[in-house]
Amino acid sequence: MSVSRRHFLFGSLALPAFAATKPAAERPNLVLILVDNLPSWALGSFGNQEIRTPNLDRLAQTGTRFFNHSVCTPAPALSRATLLTGRTPMQLGDSETPSLGDASIEKIITGLGYVSQSADSPGAGQFLEQQAAGKPFFLTVGCPSLDPPYEGVAPKYRDLYRQVKFETLNLERVPASNARRGKEMLSDIIGNLRKAAAAITSFDDDVAALLAKLSQRRLLDNTLIVFTSTCGSLLGRRGLWDAGQASDPVNMYQEAVATPLFWSWPGHIPAEAVRPELVSTYDFLPTLCDLLAAEPPARNLCGRSYLLLATGKPLPKKQPWRTTAFSHLQNTDMARDKRYKLVMRDQGKGAGELYDLVADPGEKVNQYANPQFMTIRTPLADHLATWKQKFSQ
Repeated sequence: MSVSRRHFLFGSLALPAFAATKPAAERPNLVLILVDNLPSWALGSFGNQEIRTPNLDRLAQTGTRFFNHSVCTPAPALSRATLLTGRTPMQLGDSETPSLGDASIEKIITGLGYVSQSADSPGAGQFLEQQAAGKPFFLTVGCPSLDPPYEGVAPKYRDLYRQVKFETLNLERVPASNARRGKEMLSDIIGNLRKAAAAITSFDDDVAALLAKLSQRRLLDNTLIVFTSTCGSLLGRRGLWDAGQASDPVNMYQEAVATPLFWSWPGHIPAEAVRPELVSTYDFLPTLCDLLAAEPPARNLCGRSYLLLATGKPLPKKQPWRTTAFSHLQNTDMARDKRYKLVMRDQGKGAGELYDLVADPGEKVNQYANPQFMTIRTPLADHLATWKQKFSQ
């Protein structure tokens, strides 16, 4: 049965979406659930049948799920910096720590009178206990146990996967020859995936506890919840474990760059909505500024607000959504449209990749050198070069 978030927790239905921009007096509380190394493919809401994520799946049903969300860089700390500042990795100098001059989401929101806090799941509950009505807050919730070696997970979650063989996940049974970061996890791919799955399911229960606390404190109706991940992880697929730096050279596989994104707010975000547009982590800051009627930073940002998409509103006819998304990590760059993905290294001097994501969703057949795909490769390469030139400063 399909459900809204309100029905999921208490039995009533979500209301229709409302106008995008709200006056300052009506700004919502914000809960950003931001984790590392959690790919879209690991969630039931994206088709996974063996890793149990019932609470995240229900949260996805209560709002808008972005089916084609990708990160601007498949590396956790650098991706977090991109999401929180809206700047590209090139503009950040590939630094995991933004400079003091960068206008981050936290600075913007604090300037609007929000109380800001970052915490793990237990700390989030304590923070919510201290919040009073009428004072908006911005809470960022993380989960360290999703990082290898997945310590601190209760035995009951590991017991769930003791006999699971993960036969539907297209795992390689031996390490890839170019494996790099996370290589130590590849000596026992199935055993370590059981640990990772247990950590994911444990985190899924933490999300349910967080929603229950919001309800208990009567904060749910005036709180926007955004759930996403800084990067994916291969978790044994292709004989690799980590994200972009799992291999040498760096990879831009979908397992590494495709991450979940849900927006949920009862009465304001339509329930059971799925958006197919290509959105990126660099779009988050402009979107939040749009939601809060805040002036975006006067910087050279490449992102665009997707608030109309999240709230189910039509885009202006003269401003359709873009058709290409981009990523960068070290010497490797990616451009993808709805069907094709181009990966280039060393400005085109290194090994390149081109995949037809419709005919070849597993990215098994590299068409980069295929002359029949030159008309696809050339414009994507041009778009990529333009993006890098325009948004490197």
